[in-house]
Amino acid sequence: MTVRIAMWSGPRNISTAMMRSFGGRSDAAVSDEPFYGAYLKDSGEPQPMADAIIADMDCNWASVADAMRGPSPDAAAVWYQKHMPHHMIGDVTIRDFPDHKHAFLIREPERVIASYAVKRVKVDFDDLRYDRQLEYFEWAKEHSGEVPAVVDSTAFLTDPQGHLKALCRKLDIPWDEGMLSWKAGIHPSDGIWASHWYDKVAASTGFGSAPGPVPKLEGDAAQLAERCRPYYQAMRLYALAPD
Repeated sequence: MTVRIAMWSGPRNISTAMMRSFGGRSDAAVSDEPFYGAYLKDSGEPQPMADAIIADMDCNWASVADAMRGPSPDAAAVWYQKHMPHHMIGDVTIRDFPDHKHAFLIREPERVIASYAVKRVKVDFDDLRYDRQLEYFEWAKEHSGEVPAVVDSTAFLTDPQGHLKALCRKLDIPWDEGMLSWKAGIHPSDGIWASHWYDKVAASTGFGSAPGPVPKLEGDAAQLAERCRPYYQAMRLYALAPD
């Protein structure tokens, strides 16, 4: 029986590195933001490569959801699905995946917003949707009767192996040493947007070192971070820690 893992991550997190990690397992398949095409088609957001992404992907909410609930690629025992809460603007929500194991990848809003600035991309609250991530977390907690896995990326990078082992225990899957490293370059499982967004992870073969101090933001960026912070802090209380 396939264990389907829905990792709900905010953007500009370590979400692609985490996908690489699960892709390194001997028993796993991974899916990269399967609702991205539907989101771009319905929102009309002028994001990089939007037309190419829409043309490349299934943009029907219902059929993508059906696929994510269906047979795993190559009959993999573990199917890791990388999802973004801010993509979920159609009729499909976390409630359509009651049999998935849900996990949540979080990061300080200051780091996320600063990362967008490096890419020279303007960002607003609807691009981040910390509120929806918290809403999904609360639904998963109520639905399952237990606190779902929460991974804080900054803490994670201080001890990737320890946090990955804790995550595997929480998800009730075996530990696999292959989660600690991967081949450099673009991977076949990457979305076609990898050429624009995945430059750092494509150059990597493992998780990076822990980041430095939280960046200082000013003006609109600082105000946006303040708006997002309460949602982040509410989830940070439940973040996994190594044994």
